[in-house]
Amino acid sequence: MTEHPTSFDRPSTGADPTDPRGALLPAPVPPRASGSALPAQGRTGETPPTAGEDSPGVFEHSQPGAEQAAEPDTHRPRPGAEGVPVQPDGGQPDGGQPGGGQPGGVPAGAAPRVAPSDGSALDGVPGGGQAAGVRPGSEVPAGATDRRDAPAEPDRRTGQPTAPGQPTPMRRDGDRLRFVGAATRRIARGMDLDEIVMGLCRATVPTFADAILVYLREPLPVGDERPTGPLVLRLRRTDRIPAERDTEGGFAPAAQPEPSELETVGAELCEVRPGSALAEVLRGVRPVFTDTPAARAALPELLGEERDFALPDGRRAILAPLRGRRRVIGAALFLRGPERIPFEADDLLVAAQLATHSALGIDKAVLYGREAYIADELQRTMLPENLPRCTGVRLASRYLPAAETARVGGDWYDAIPLPGSRVALVVGDVMGHSMTSAAIMGQLRTTAQTLAGLDLPPQEVLHHLDEQAQRLGTDRMATCLYAVYDPVSHRITVANAGHPPPVLLHLGGEAEVLRVPAGAPIGVGGVDFEAVELDAPAGATLLLYTDGLVESRLRDVWTGIEQLRERLAATAQLTGPDHPPPLEALCDEVLDMLGPGDRDDDIALLAARFDGIAPSDVSYWFLDPEDAAPGKARRLARRALARWGMEDLTDAVELLVSEVVTNAVRYASKPVTLRLLRTDVLRCEVGDDVPQLPRLRQARATDEGGRGLYLVNRLARRWGATRLSTGKVVWFELNRG
Repeated sequence: MTEHPTSFDRPSTGADPTDPRGALLPAPVPPRASGSALPAQGRTGETPPTAGEDSPGVFEHSQPGAEQAAEPDTHRPRPGAEGVPVQPDGGQPDGGQPGGGQPGGVPAGAAPRVAPSDGSALDGVPGGGQAAGVRPGSEVPAGATDRRDAPAEPDRRTGQPTAPGQPTPMRRDGDRLRFVGAATRRIARGMDLDEIVMGLCRATVPTFADAILVYLREPLPVGDERPTGPLVLRLRRTDRIPAERDTEGGFAPAAQPEPSELETVGAELCEVRPGSALAEVLRGVRPVFTDTPAARAALPELLGEERDFALPDGRRAILAPLRGRRRVIGAALFLRGPERIPFEADDLLVAAQLATHSALGIDKAVLYGREAYIADELQRTMLPENLPRCTGVRLASRYLPAAETARVGGDWYDAIPLPGSRVALVVGDVMGHSMTSAAIMGQLRTTAQTLAGLDLPPQEVLHHLDEQAQRLGTDRMATCLYAVYDPVSHRITVANAGHPPPVLLHLGGEAEVLRVPAGAPIGVGGVDFEAVELDAPAGATLLLYTDGLVESRLRDVWTGIEQLRERLAATAQLTGPDHPPPLEALCDEVLDMLGPGDRDDDIALLAARFDGIAPSDVSYWFLDPEDAAPGKARRLARRALARWGMEDLTDAVELLVSEVVTNAVRYASKPVTLRLLRTDVLRCEVGDDVPQLPRLRQARATDEGGRGLYLVNRLARRWGATRLSTGKVVWFELNRG
């Protein structure tokens, strides 16, 4: 990147070069002659007008090269840093004598250009043009030196002699304003902490400084929280001009440009001791030159006593505290090398502006990061981390937020195991995708789980969800689809509350949109919900989704549903009629149907592959609540295990079945149900009409009972009890041998 310093002012014409106010005095603009026009831009092959023609001499804002000879201009202006005006270069290959042989482009017969005693360029004469207010034929003021006789001055950036007629750095207050405007815009572009710090470094190096070190508080306070512990600063980032551009005798920056070195330097810490020189400088808030006694004493504490860091002499370093809304959150150190002119008093204002905008941006970035973290945590806790492993069904899911900057929404999905190896499949969508929508979604999801635990029919679950939404507020609207799959009967019961209908992909590759009554959305109130019972053949796949998958600004919901059905059918054709597509790959294929502009809302997707349980793997009996029931249960279980070739589990199953059935018939008034299911595990379920759930307790040595559940807990792989609308079910599982 080409360097163009912008923090310099050019002395005004007519002012004493030694007067410190000369850089701030406005340059007089000579009046234009009546009927005159600006000289035409010089082009190759054209002869520029001379001083003897009607065209006037070179004015302050005229472009160099208008008085060029027939040869082309080979010296083009270098690109400047962002926000810094490009300074034209008026040098010529023949020593800088365009337009009649006079140095600096002065027309023939005109007086030589006047230069101040410090060798800086005159205001309004970039590239050796005529000084403002000096007309052709006028005399050189007394005591001035002809530029042709002046010795070549060294360039402030490279240290090399500058040929007469070449430009020197501009020294204008307007340059500072343009630089500060461009730098603050670049800093404001950042959204997170690293982008803002990088924007500060890239905006200041090399335009304002040759190197910069940025220290931030560790850890950074968030909002109004009061930090605890000592003030610790961490070197967050450094930036500098590459080493090959440094001249001999320059300062040694704290880090080299190699990434490995920057990472090493970034781990340095500095603890600010109360009452120390560094603490006083940070408390002062204002930027200071490091040649002051306070700053000179604070630098060893900031940079480290043991580090070999040589600062240049004079006003070549500025230490600027970074103060946020409440407190100091860091510091920035701006450095210039010996080959560049030192900082000036006005540069402290520039450093203060940079530090203020950076600190406020860092504060906002920290707050934004905290809000994004809270949103991610809220979304993570609202949605299930892992889907349960249910008997006779395989599950897969996807969730996509509406945008990366708004990761929370009102869409949710869930799979809830139910008694009898059944599973409840739920998908819902709360209107909106804000933090409020996510909070309402969490309450509705919790309510649905509670209602599912009561084993209520799907239409009753939606009815209670509707009542809960009305209690939350009058404008709490949501859609929901609730389905219960029974792997034993191979049936599915579905109830809908204003949600898009599910799609069933059959084993042969046919995709079918299920005919389910739409119903009214949750929160309307005063409406009934209807449930339908449909076949769920083995090998079929049920797809539940939210409207963000099928509806957007580019298509209506029914067009999207038809596209979804076609995509499912096309995907099933790839694996053949006898092999359904894998669930995870199927979910990815469904999401791939979304094109640019289709992501207007959150997307929740739940896919269920129905494996079912074959009738030959199920044994079901009714037992009267009498004393002989436990013995009969043992005999029935022994016969079923022998038929399945699982005699090695006979002893454990007989013992556990006897204990559970004994506890059931003791309190039941209606027949007790006993069911054995053979899947990847052996599952036993005992149901009765008593709603009270058994609990595990430690029996005393003198107690005659109370050890049945203790044996179940020790011998079974898993066990549990679920309350039903008509009683309860106690179940346990054993690993197959």
